[in-house]
Amino acid sequence: MDKNNIFYEGQVLWAQLDPNRHLRHSAYADFGAQARINMLSASGLSANELAKQNIGPILFREELFYHREIGLNDKIYVTVELTKYHVKKHRFSFRHVIYRADGVKAATILIDGAWLDLVERKLTTIPEEWNAKIQQVPKAEDYIEVSE
Repeated sequence: MDKNNIFYEGQVLWAQLDPNRHLRHSAYADFGAQARINMLSASGLSANELAKQNIGPILFREELFYHREIGLNDKIYVTVELTKYHVKKHRFSFRHVIYRADGVKAATILIDGAWLDLVERKLTTIPEEWNAKIQQVPKAEDYIEVSE
């Protein structure tokens, strides 16, 4: 686990369990989304900054791989890394890994997305000044940059 890429840590709550007494499937996605928003904020793209430009992230795909169970009161850590970025179209892919406090990898979440103009309700590019902020986002070892 790369401690520099941890963007969420917390305790699993009773309300996040399913009838089998482990973390419910939708809670994994919630943890990934929160970690992603925390990462964007740490990179200078806070919710307020997004709102000023009327731009928000939108997902095209979210894929979840379960590795080990997470249970009640377990402490978890979520890492976020950029795996692919299209420089001109501003499309992105992220990998989130959820770890238990004992260091065991519990789940991997892969997402593909882009930026949405919240007024026009259409895909958009980002303002030029955001490019430097995107460079602050942690990149995976297998990161791919597309510039065509």
